[in-house]
This record gives sequence, structure tokens and C-alpha cells, in this order.
Amino acid sequence: MAQPSPLTRTILFLASVLLSGCSVAGASSFELFGAFFPAWMLCALLGIAGSGAARAVFVGTGLSSLVPYQLLVCTAVGVIAATLAWLLWFGR
Repeated sequence: MAQPSPLTRTILFLASVLLSGCSVAGASSFELFGAFFPAWMLCALLGIAGSGAARAVFVGTGLSSLVPYQLLVCTAVGVIAATLAWLLWFGR
């Protein structure tokens, strides 16, 4: 069996270092009904709810006819809501 070249070894080493996964502390999770759920799922659901609420506010107030790129704006509001939820509940 032939030995891998130094370039191949370097690429494999860098890939194993960069793709090592989560930290030693593990992913943050919370207990819900006796089972542990990843915290990002809760924050994603809050982001989806935030973008839906933003869309409802835009339609309800009539801003939907004035705001361009509504999909991007509502998505940005959802990302902001999810990030704020992450920082407030799980931020260290």
C-alpha cells in the first residue's frame, strides 16, 4: 500500500482540525417534558414566530405596500429575534 503524499496528509490534518465539531462542553440544551432538546431549535422556532409577527404587523398597518423586499425584511427580523433569544437565554 502506497503512503499518502505530504500534501494529502496536510489536507487531511486540516480537515480533521477544522471539522472537529462542538466544543468539549457540548451543545447547550434544555429539559422539556423529561427530554433534552437543543437550544437552537427553540431559538429557530422563536425566529419563525418573529418573522410571522413582522409580516402580520406589516399587513395590519399597511406597511406591506411601502416596504420593498418583504421576504428579506421578514427573514431579517426572524434572524434578529432568534439571535436575541439565544443571547438572552443561553449567552455566556
